Amino acid sequence: MKKIYAGLLLPVLLLTYNAFSAPPEIVKLGTIDLDLVETTPIVFKERLYRFEYVRHNYWDNSSGKSFFRFIDHETGEATPSFAAGYHFGSATVDGDLVIVTGTKAVDGEEVDLFVSRDLEHWDSWNALTLPGYGLFNTSLCKTPEGYTLMFEVGKPEEVAGVRFTARFATSPDLKVWTLTAPECTFDKSRYTAPHCLRWHEGWYYNFYLEEISGSYEQYVVRSRDLIHWDPSPVNPVLKADDSDRTIANQALTAEQRKQIAEAVNLNNSDFDYCEFEGHLVINYSWGNQRGVEFLAEARYEGSESAFLRALFPPAGN
Repeated sequence: MKKIYAGLLLPVLLLTYNAFSAPPEIVKLGTIDLDLVETTPIVFKERLYRFEYVRHNYWDNSSGKSFFRFIDHETGEATPSFAAGYHFGSATVDGDLVIVTGTKAVDGEEVDLFVSRDLEHWDSWNALTLPGYGLFNTSLCKTPEGYTLMFEVGKPEEVAGVRFTARFATSPDLKVWTLTAPECTFDKSRYTAPHCLRWHEGWYYNFYLEEISGSYEQYVVRSRDLIHWDPSPVNPVLKADDSDRTIANQALTAEQRKQIAEAVNLNNSDFDYCEFEGHLVINYSWGNQRGVEFLAEARYEGSESAFLRALFPPAGN
């Protein structure tokens, strides 16, 4: 009887393992805009918004300067712009507070914070000033101890190694920031441009860009201490394919659609997401990784917890 029971149990265990080992099914919905890269979907006061870092050369920016704004996902209406001249923004929500991070210059030395309770009036202050550094993407997440900021470093070489690399700082209150130990990094040995940081159930999740034989794919690693990192066994999270070109914004012009159809596509990058009404809203960039870039949206049917579990199934623990 014991042998029969074990024989019957083994297929069940294998089926269960395979079910948990399946990568998360991300459905690409298509392109929603051109010339936008760094964006963050958020939920604020039960409404879905998309934070946008609008570059100076964005097709619908006549100001001559970069700036930040939020777009109401349902109506398409934009909030008043802010942070003129800032770059590499990212947004998160903590209760009734919206927190935006950004750099004062491309390849600059400072990261500033902007906070608001209504998306119209903003307070701001400096979080980090790092002389000699070259700073790029930023991403902030809430933790039980306060907040952790991930920022992308291009220099100095002794900190960045191979450009571009994640470094970290922590704060109990958004005001006082402490740079983590030098070994808190990922990954100085190769190109691993970071974009999106999350904390969930004791783990940090770093969604970053991996260069694979001339193309660029979205990967994820996780860590409990920001030092030792485990890669997802189901990487990549996203990679370029023709579904990126699907038109998801019917307001795009014929000329814009032509650009989308003819563009070189070797990149899925700048992944970010939020949970909204039982699913994940995902934004990412695609294009040639050399300045011809498009903003796309995707969806995962399930919670953030389910998504992260699927990226790191039990056998990967």
